[in-house]
Amino acid sequence: MTQEITGAQSLVQSMEAAGVEVVFGIPGGAILPVYDPMMDSTKIRHILVRHEQGAGHAAEGYASATGRVGVCMATSGPGATNLVTPISDAYMDSVPMVAITGQVPSAAIGTDAFQEADIRGITMPITKHNFLITNADEIPMAIARAFHIAGTGRPGPVLVDISKDALQAMTTFNWPEELDLPGYHPKTRPHSKQIREAAKLILSSRQPVLYVGGGVIRANASEALRKLADLTGIPVVTTLMARGAFPDSHPQHLGMPGMHGTVAAVGALQQADLLITLGARFDDRVTGKLATFAPKAAVIHADIDPAEIGKNRHADIPIVGDVAEVIPELITALQAEMDQGVRGDYEGWWVQLNRLRETYPLGYDLPDDGSLSPQYVIERLGKISGPESIYAAGVGQHQMWAAQFIGYEFPGTWLNSGGAGTMGYAVPAAMGAKVGRPDATVWAVDGDGCFQMTNQELATCTINDIPIKVALINNSSLGMVRQWQTLFYNERYSNTDLHSHRFPDFVKLAEAYGAHGLQCDSPDQVDSVIEKAMSLNDAPVVIDFVVHRDAMVWPMVAAGTGNDEIMYARSIAPEWGSEE
Repeated sequence: MTQEITGAQSLVQSMEAAGVEVVFGIPGGAILPVYDPMMDSTKIRHILVRHEQGAGHAAEGYASATGRVGVCMATSGPGATNLVTPISDAYMDSVPMVAITGQVPSAAIGTDAFQEADIRGITMPITKHNFLITNADEIPMAIARAFHIAGTGRPGPVLVDISKDALQAMTTFNWPEELDLPGYHPKTRPHSKQIREAAKLILSSRQPVLYVGGGVIRANASEALRKLADLTGIPVVTTLMARGAFPDSHPQHLGMPGMHGTVAAVGALQQADLLITLGARFDDRVTGKLATFAPKAAVIHADIDPAEIGKNRHADIPIVGDVAEVIPELITALQAEMDQGVRGDYEGWWVQLNRLRETYPLGYDLPDDGSLSPQYVIERLGKISGPESIYAAGVGQHQMWAAQFIGYEFPGTWLNSGGAGTMGYAVPAAMGAKVGRPDATVWAVDGDGCFQMTNQELATCTINDIPIKVALINNSSLGMVRQWQTLFYNERYSNTDLHSHRFPDFVKLAEAYGAHGLQCDSPDQVDSVIEKAMSLNDAPVVIDFVVHRDAMVWPMVAAGTGNDEIMYARSIAPEWGSEE
């Protein structure tokens, strides 16, 4: 005889069946029925965060570091709406996540009941799919579908909103053996004819570039990408979301393209005659003014999401498929052509690119007054902690410096909010990453503005033995906004001074949360304080790096301009030049 259980118990059993190991969340009235049976689960660890936004970003960090679906949970109304930002963040960056929210009783839906919000309607534009469940019998199927949708195809967030009466009603647990989702059949295998055409175009081009996006990391295709690059000898650029998809140490890697990319990477795209675009979406931060982006290039565009192909840039050879399957098939097709004696000639191309790389390397000036350079801090952090560590960045100048001056050798070691640009991402994302990969050293590289949005999750870390480390780049400003005010608003610094060199005292704040608080304000202390932080693993560590406030991120392509107008330390870079 099948035992009757509550909908809440069915939900917990469904999460267990879906393989959930960790849930980040906060209880409240509408979701409260779930918290009682979840207390008895031996498979699910619940981590009580201090703000629902923290729960969402922690689920993102967990997912990005492990490749598994992250899970967050909140109650109805404000609990659910506090998840909107991380849901949007996950949607923009293709992070697999399931958000489970409680809803007011089904009879009260639409009455403006206490703590009611139409979270399904609110999140419809920023989820892959979402569900409103008012019947307890439907819970297992909804959860099974949610995890399948979140983790397959182009990954993304799925919301499951469950009314309180459905959680309290009696039901039986029936986990579906098969899933039938009409209309949802992601195409993973590419068309062989397009692969053959792509291979021929690659070998006939003279100035090709492998333009690599975050989809390569989501697809676990980094090893295949390395083989493709080694086979062809073609230069590689990795977008902000793809840092770590291809080793920085590889001689074919030109770095990151885009608004704050390397001159060599930006120049390569601008002068290319072919873009081999893998899991990238021609984002405006990479292309600059779209009409002037890569004007001479034909485009091969491979992506699992057909909606991305041709959305911003026409694709001469569109390839719909999982890049984990596209790249190996492309390698096979290229090898077949090479076995027939057809090979690409990129010698002149590399002469041009190496000249750019040597003439315009990434670098920075040290402050004249002997104060601390933020770029130096981040560079030393990467050297001392190493490429096996995980680095989660907030948003702004420190994010760009972390992308530029830390060497990334492995996928899943660079976490950041790329598409949404969400301040406050770093600390909870680092927390989630550390939960998912407890043996890794996990750094939150944060700014004093971002840190003050979500630093309450340090309490969560302390209580739950999650010893993340925070490198706080404290320039007492909203640094990236200040940089724009310097360059474009005649140095009129309207509302960007945070006074963070005085308020709050970040060392005392860290200690108040049970973390170790350290401070560094001179270059000769940098290495020792980082090494000190590395030695402390019994609690979170916060290092307050008091840095020069006028440091800027270079190179820079100003918003609305084309990549040909890239600024290299306040000057316009010369024309790229060409080698025929």
